Amino acid sequence: MHKKSYYIINAITAYRLIAAPFLLILILNDNVEIFRWLLAFSFFTDAIDGFLARKYKTVSRFGARLDSIGDDLTVVVGLIGLITVQKDFVLDHLYLLIILFCLFAVQAFLAIRKYGKTTSFHTYLAKTAAVVQGVFLILSFFFPEPLYLLFYLAIGITMIELVEEIILVLILPHWKINVKGIYWVMKSKGKVGSTEK
Repeated sequence: MHKKSYYIINAITAYRLIAAPFLLILILNDNVEIFRWLLAFSFFTDAIDGFLARKYKTVSRFGARLDSIGDDLTVVVGLIGLITVQKDFVLDHLYLLIILFCLFAVQAFLAIRKYGKTTSFHTYLAKTAAVVQGVFLILSFFFPEPLYLLFYLAIGITMIELVEEIILVLILPHWKINVKGIYWVMKSKGKVGSTEK
């Protein structure tokens, strides 16, 4: 592991944690212009830090947890911004957001109960959901109205991703990072079973 790369990549990830309260202050003070650009930059750092971590082989448990917290804070701040700027849209679709929150709460509760901490699976579905969420939230501040098709796509993928994470918590006995998804977990279990026969 390259120590210099490790610190630089974790610093990029840590930016999202530091930026979140400033983004919150900006949107609560109706400073949408700066907020939308900094939010876009936060989502950009989410895309770049994972890529760099894999490229320079600096993937770590600490980095994975830091990344998950940064991702969650960025999405939460983006949603608060959406509520502030597009209140009617959010109220019209509140039931979908409540369903997502409930799924997330179940997943977090099960993970904390089983592992003593939240998950950092970073499945393919989670990465896809993060990209679609990010694109939707960013564009919501650059267009006069949210893009409905993108919103429903983000909701659908996120629901499936959260259900997958709930299942993963139930079937994985130990906390793990960078789990590709249920298919790969089951495939791996099948290989283990076939070697034992």
